[in-house]
Amino acid sequence: MDLNQALKDAQVNMDALLPSLRQFLTLLFNKIEEQANEISTLKMENQKLRDEVNRLKGEQGKPGIRPQTSSKDFSSEKERKDPLKSKQKKSKAKNHKITVNRTQRCSVDKSKLPVDAVFKGLTSVIVQDLVITPNNIEFEKEIYYSPSLKRTYTGNVPAGYEGEFGPGIKTYILNSYHNSKMSHSAITEALKTYGIEISACTVSRILTDNQEVFHQEKQDIVEAGLASGLPQQMDDTSGRFKGKNWFVHILCNALYTAFFSRPNKTRLTILEILAGNALSFKFNETAYALMEQMNLPDKAVQVLRDQKLEGSLTRQEVNGILAKMYPNPEKNDKNRKIILEASGIVAYQESPDAVNILLVDDAPQFKGITELLALCWIHEGRHYKKLTPYLYLHQQEVDNFLDKFWEYYKKLLGYKASPDSKQAKALSDEFDVLFATRTGYDALDKRIAMTKAKKEYLLLVLMYPEIPLHNNAAEIAARCQARKRDSSFHTMSQKGTQAKDTFMTIVETAKKHGVNVYTYLYDRITKKYAIPSLATLIKQSSSSDQELHNHNRSSSVLVAA
Repeated sequence: MDLNQALKDAQVNMDALLPSLRQFLTLLFNKIEEQANEISTLKMENQKLRDEVNRLKGEQGKPGIRPQTSSKDFSSEKERKDPLKSKQKKSKAKNHKITVNRTQRCSVDKSKLPVDAVFKGLTSVIVQDLVITPNNIEFEKEIYYSPSLKRTYTGNVPAGYEGEFGPGIKTYILNSYHNSKMSHSAITEALKTYGIEISACTVSRILTDNQEVFHQEKQDIVEAGLASGLPQQMDDTSGRFKGKNWFVHILCNALYTAFFSRPNKTRLTILEILAGNALSFKFNETAYALMEQMNLPDKAVQVLRDQKLEGSLTRQEVNGILAKMYPNPEKNDKNRKIILEASGIVAYQESPDAVNILLVDDAPQFKGITELLALCWIHEGRHYKKLTPYLYLHQQEVDNFLDKFWEYYKKLLGYKASPDSKQAKALSDEFDVLFATRTGYDALDKRIAMTKAKKEYLLLVLMYPEIPLHNNAAEIAARCQARKRDSSFHTMSQKGTQAKDTFMTIVETAKKHGVNVYTYLYDRITKKYAIPSLATLIKQSSSSDQELHNHNRSSSVLVAA
């Protein structure tokens, strides 16, 4: 056999071998990834066991030293930036924002001037300064007595001056604690430094007592925000109450942000927040179908049907029904939960004030509550960034797919700016192609398939262009709660928890409307009401925003994802 024939035979054999070799290498590489991940998990578990053994011996475990820099960056800030927004440098000029309180002329020592010096005018320099000084007032209240009525009449102090401290100090305390994130002790120490005689207990009372006006403001903000017609966004983060783990839920959109501290994060909790605590329950065919879908046993569904329950029921009434169905309180928790959730969801969705669109992450407690559910693209992209392949080949596969992921995301941003039916159809088709990708890296391919299964929720924006592509508004609010935990680890009373939620709602909503928080609080404490309520500002903004969204929606196509 000559050389050419040998090369031809080798080429034929290689061509036959390549598919099997490629399949073998794919399986081998995925096995390496699986083993590398298992080894990493076992190392961490082994270290935990060593630490526990050391603690049982009376020693200390390995100290939890945080690295200088994160080994893996899960942020998508760079990738998600809107390419349609031009990069404009912010002007550093600020004099136009500064109010000049007094003018002082700076003269030149004429004895040091040369003989031929001529006056050429003035040049202005604005210097900001702050004067903090006590403004203690002694009120002389007139007293009149009526012998015939046997009644004494006493003059009243101006609004805001009730008690031992005036509106300036009360506003300072509220603003410092809720806006500047100062602690009780820091506020007390600062006031004493300024010459104010006040105790930590008094600071605590000012923060929590007699805040009914502000609690009503929060309720008005939430009602106006829910009625704004804009898609609602929700998220939650950790909180602490009397040393126990709670959850702080965030409900928001572009016009407001509201906070709700609750002991859990079940579907019923989400329903209570959306319904303004006026939660009701309905038992009809829709509810029974939902119960069956949630795997409630047929026997339990029939028991409920036989009772022929009509109208809206209260939680207390439903609890009575459940107590008869399941007398043992330690059993059938799952069935109780399904009955409460299904009947609560149906009652809420049939109410005239029900939220239509809710934008959230992929947490299970949000599913099925509203008619339409939109998912956050940033959360979805984060799943890919959390993949930590061991092999360089797989690292490249993840990076390459992420580039395509964010390129598609930017196309969605372009669609939101100028929606049309042709582009919506093209984006829907492109989604199918992109998330049908197969790379050979099992973990990445599984993640791609999971994203494809969420198409209905991720592409709801094609039908409703007003929906944000991400849930960052709620996540930013969650960070505010995290900063609050830094200064005040937990609340110790229900009254304190309610005050925290109320003032965080007012502060974050005021910022969205460009309202000075200190000025707004002072206006309410002194009962001047010169500044429109935040609920009024929400209503004014929502009417104009709704017109724009209706126009954009009419330009788009209702694509069935």
